[in-house]
Amino acid sequence: MSGLTALFKAMLASMRDLMPIVMVIAFFQLFVLQDVLPNFLSVLFGLVLVVLGLTFFIFGLEMGLFPIGESMAQAFARKGSAFWLLAFAFCLGFGTTIAEPALTSIATEAAKVAAEGGMITHSEQEMERYANGLRLTVALSVGIAIVIGVIRIVKGWPIHYMIAIGYIGVVVMTAFAPPSIIGIAYDSGGVTTSTITVPLVTALGIGLASAIKGRNPMLDGFGLIAFASLLPMIFVMVFGMVMT
Repeated sequence: MSGLTALFKAMLASMRDLMPIVMVIAFFQLFVLQDVLPNFLSVLFGLVLVVLGLTFFIFGLEMGLFPIGESMAQAFARKGSAFWLLAFAFCLGFGTTIAEPALTSIATEAAKVAAEGGMITHSEQEMERYANGLRLTVALSVGIAIVIGVIRIVKGWPIHYMIAIGYIGVVVMTAFAPPSIIGIAYDSGGVTTSTITVPLVTALGIGLASAIKGRNPMLDGFGLIAFASLLPMIFVMVFGMVMT
């Protein structure tokens, strides 16, 4: 019964969160465009599916992904093995990123545009190879970024210096990278902070900071996502330099 109550509350919260965007669309459709929304019943049904999907997703995060990430991070910290902790961090970053639907989408679109622009051969095999190469590059960079973020938590290094150095690297790479890959590189940094990666990586940082003596989860537990957004920009620009 308590589970159903929690699910109902999550559904109400999802409806509340979606209400602003629904009101914005309704306002512009009715008062600016002054037209009835086409396929209203279909749109309404889709909105119901969005509410249900968002509800189950958030409910699943709270029940499964967050506890798993935190408990495993704490277990590795208690185990005291730096190798296995860093191996877990890399595999978590790599695995969650390669499964990101947003990354798959942008890699597919990038391959199509690259083929149309003559950067690669206009064939299914070549476009698939380009898209898979882009996905693997981003996933590898996120894995390495999470490892660097974990080392920062363990060592207690200040995050602002590391982020500043990272963005200096992004600016330097932008000057040398092909113009055609720069926009894709910047967007690749954004799509890594999506539905699958963020919950598990955040839980990893909070759990690790909670388990290490002298670390504050609020000060040290967050920041892994910043590394996960930063490093893919550099790696994808290198990927573009290699592919052209």
